[in-house]
Amino acid sequence: TEELLKMMGLMDKADSWSRQLSGGMKRRLMVAKAMVHSPDILILDEPTAGVDIELRQQLWANVQALNKAGTTIILTPHYLEEAEMLCDHVAILNHGQIITSSPKAELLKSAAQKDLSVQLPNGWPEPLPEALEKLNPQRTETGLKIRFNPNDTTAGDILAQLTRHNLIIGDVSTDEPDLEDIFLQMTSSDN
Repeated sequence: TEELLKMMGLMDKADSWSRQLSGGMKRRLMVAKAMVHSPDILILDEPTAGVDIELRQQLWANVQALNKAGTTIILTPHYLEEAEMLCDHVAILNHGQIITSSPKAELLKSAAQKDLSVQLPNGWPEPLPEALEKLNPQRTETGLKIRFNPNDTTAGDILAQLTRHNLIIGDVSTDEPDLEDIFLQMTSSDN
């Protein structure tokens, strides 16, 4: 019990009644109660909702340690970035139905899109060459952004096309979809 109280940052409240605890402390206490029997499987439903950043980080460090020690953890996170950081396997539900259940890496790869942002110090060419127009670039404040499928082409191929058309590239960055993007894509009303 003392180990769990220390783990959850509740040691100074060991002699307090639970009704005297703040909302965040009550949430910590609920997690500690779930772990008191060292379960093989631990189900956590939004354990970080309403807790401060420091506690959230401490809780996730403890959950990761439990998982490494062999406890299977089923997590319904309050924030999708928590699932991306902590989970090996992700299931997405929509209206009570599982629409996917995959290893996280496989799910992230399935999005099949990346955004390539290119800074053009000399500005956007007018008119844009037809070959570049086919890439469907979007103007940005400093250059352009191109969404592409990495299964069809690479960022290097796109950059080569830009330089073949004499565009001077100042800087480049890529963005890959995260679980939130994939969740929204899979659960949108269009699907």
